Formats: sequence, C-alpha cells, structure tokens
Amino acid sequence: MHRTFTIRTIFLHWALQWCTGILLLWSIPASAQQEPQYTHFMFNKMAYNPGYAGSFISPTLTAIYRNQWMGIDGSPNSQIISYSQPLLNERLGIGGNLSRQSLGISRTFTLDMVYCYRFPIRRGHLGIGLQPSVRNFWQNWADDRIYSPTPAGTDQAIPTEPRSKWIVNFGFGWYYSNAEKGWYVGMAIPRFFSNNIDFAEQGGILSREERHYNAMAGMTFIANEALAIKPQLLLRYVKNTPFEAELNVMGILQEKFYGGLTYRVGGDTKGAGESVDVLMGIQATDKLFLCLSYDIGLSRLRKFHNGSVEATVRWWINPPEGTVIDSGLGF
Repeated sequence: MHRTFTIRTIFLHWALQWCTGILLLWSIPASAQQEPQYTHFMFNKMAYNPGYAGSFISPTLTAIYRNQWMGIDGSPNSQIISYSQPLLNERLGIGGNLSRQSLGISRTFTLDMVYCYRFPIRRGHLGIGLQPSVRNFWQNWADDRIYSPTPAGTDQAIPTEPRSKWIVNFGFGWYYSNAEKGWYVGMAIPRFFSNNIDFAEQGGILSREERHYNAMAGMTFIANEALAIKPQLLLRYVKNTPFEAELNVMGILQEKFYGGLTYRVGGDTKGAGESVDVLMGIQATDKLFLCLSYDIGLSRLRKFHNGSVEATVRWWINPPEGTVIDSGLGF
C-alpha cells in the first residue's frame, strides 16, 4: 500500500513539473515542465540561458549533482557538466552543457553547444546566445518495477523492451550584465521546436518537447567591506502548466564564505510553496569553489522522502593574475 501510493505520487507530481506524459504511459496528451530543476541555478546559468556564455573573464568548468526526494525509489536524479570561456577580448563566448537526468524507467542525455556574441552597450555588456542541442531519450520497459495487469505483449501501445530516441533542437537567449556593479538580467528559450518525443508506434502524437521560457535576474548589494548580499531570481514558464519561480538570497563574507536560502514556488500547499533550500559554499582556493545545499520539502510529498541534496564544484581555469571573484560576481 505504501509503495503503490509513493510511486503514484512521484508520477503525478513530477509530470506537472518535468515531462509531457512519458511516464504516464502516453495515456493522455499533456504539457508540462520537461527540464530538470536545480537549486544551484545561480551557478548553472548556461543551462537556462546561452547568452551567459563568456560572461566571466576566465574559462570556467562547472559540475553539479542533484539527488531529488531521497528515499523514494526511482526519484529524479540529475548531473550536469558545463564549460564556458570568453574569446577575442571578451567579444565572443563559447561553451557547452552535457547533462544526464533519470526518473523511474526513463533516462535522458543532453548535449548543448553554445555560441554567444557579446558587445558593450550602455552600463554593461549584452550577450546574444545560440544553442543547438542533441538529446537522447531512453526508457527501460523491461524494468522489474513495472507492473501491469495485462500480460506482456498483449497491448501493442506498451513496449516490452527498452526504447531509445534522438532529438535535435535549437535555442537562443540574451543576457545583459555589469560585472563591476554585480547585476544581471536575461531571458531565453533553450529549446524552441516542439519535437515529437513519443515512443508509441500507433495512434496520434501524445508527447512533444514543450517550449520553456526562462527569465533570470540578480543584483549585488555591498553591506560593508566584508559582506555582500546578492538576491537572485529565476522564473520558468511552460504553456498549460503551473508557473515556477525561485528566489535566492545569498550572503558572501570576505569574498570566501557563502550562505543563502532559496524559496521555490509551487507544490500542492495552496501557496505555501514547493520547498525552502539551505545553501553553503566556500571559495576554497583562488580557482576552486565548492557548494552544498539541502532542500526542505513543503508539499505533501515530503512525508515520503528525506529532502533533496545538490552539490557544485566549479573551477576557474587560469584566471588573469590578480583577478578577484568579487562579491560572487563569478556566478
């Protein structure tokens, strides 16, 4: 009884935020959030906006691991590695993201290739980014966790073995920032085309890649010589799904110690939100940054899991001598 309710809750909750009916066995047409969520969105901007590429003076390598809803079998698990660097006196930015997401019987690999043209305008720099991508969807219908009252092979709409599908897409975005003042704002559509991602061989198309609209903004306030405060906001919208918003407030002490809270809108709590997330980080060396966070769930699903954890490792590759990661502007 407990296991049945848990799996059902995972599917319904995740479908509202992540997928378009893939895990609902293609039983109904649906539109929903298909992209993974990251508590460390402020360290992972290029996953949301290709216009960010090349915004920091040093080539940057970032790795993020997320384990969502710990204790629930088949819960979401995500990893991403991203690289970005400026070129031609910071007029160009190039980079890429390689990510993996798994949920239940599904697994997705995505490779984003990013090109950004950056030019100075009043009070800052504007980056216009382009993002071609290729994605592999894979589902293991031989997983022993799947139960069906119908004997295997009798329903032609349900596969009896693993399925795989490759999808190509294209996205774009803009990112306007001022590194000296510590503010930024941007908008992007990472995947523009509504590709068919349905595995079904009969009937109409029930599942497509949905167009995601991302907006972000942040500002740095210098409290004193030792302390800076940086509020940051991420907004996400997909047609016919609940609006998503994440607000983070970060304190940065002596340009070395980071601590913050994130509030995530959503869930089934009638306005109370999806989660509150606690984040701690350290600039361990001039080049190495480490961060760890824990998400405290607020929805009814919290009764069945032990929260979510996320970790970030970031390496600045050969920054110019004397460069200071000033007040977190290296985000």
